[in-house]
Amino acid sequence: MGLQAYQQAAARTENPRDAEYRLFGQVTRALLQAAEVPPEDIRGRIDALDWNRRLWSALASDCADPQNVLPEALRAQIISLSLWVSRHTSAVIRREEEIDPLIDINRIMMQGLSGQSEAA
Repeated sequence: MGLQAYQQAAARTENPRDAEYRLFGQVTRALLQAAEVPPEDIRGRIDALDWNRRLWSALASDCADPQNVLPEALRAQIISLSLWVSRHTSAVIRREEEIDPLIDINRIMMQGLSGQSEAA
């Protein structure tokens, strides 16, 4: 089976929680790489920062949908986090804040998606 066929089959069988975890992992890796770039080199950081902001914006949009089955309080928290991510990202771009808190919040989300927070 070719690589593309394998990836398509994996994508069809992957549950949404695993897909979100994988996406957070990819975005967080991009943020980690961007954190290694000097803050004044915004071109070296902007793609990762924008990707992260778009991820959080998509999560907020999904949580705002009345059809979303997550508990209302959790949906509100995710929307609130999305707003914070957007504001903090803008501050990082203006070199007023560090990128590390964005990485931290993504890692916390990944822990929740992996079920580690449930076991603790």
